[in-house]
Amino acid sequence: MFQGASALALDAKGRLSVPTRHREVLQALCGGQLTLTKHPEGCLMVFPRPAWEQFRDRVAALPMSAAGWKRVFLGNAQDVEIDSAARVLVAPELRAAAGLQKDVMLLGMGSHFELWDAAAYAAHEAQVMQSELPDALKDFSF
Repeated sequence: MFQGASALALDAKGRLSVPTRHREVLQALCGGQLTLTKHPEGCLMVFPRPAWEQFRDRVAALPMSAAGWKRVFLGNAQDVEIDSAARVLVAPELRAAAGLQKDVMLLGMGSHFELWDAAAYAAHEAQVMQSELPDALKDFSF
């Protein structure tokens, strides 16, 4: 289970350094093989390959009425590997789609990560914190 936020910076070539706390787990879990794709909320999803394969299979099984979303998720998926310097290259098309500049946030979301432009994430989180709790959380104990 991946959790926590990491403030990171993309280098000039669009590479992201994988945080130390996730490196060993990712090597053991997937040999450093990841898949990146678009998220409906404007960020990127970063999956260890086994988690991607499960997600991909669920998306592929969606009915034709979801064909547009299948294209978004599957058609934009990019397979990458963690390099010897513990970096991952984020393709220019995906960087542009998510508005990733230099400063980014990597959020552990359980089975995968979300990769956000830092300013966009700060605005998104502020909006969420100002909104009313959804019904699914109304009986949740904190």
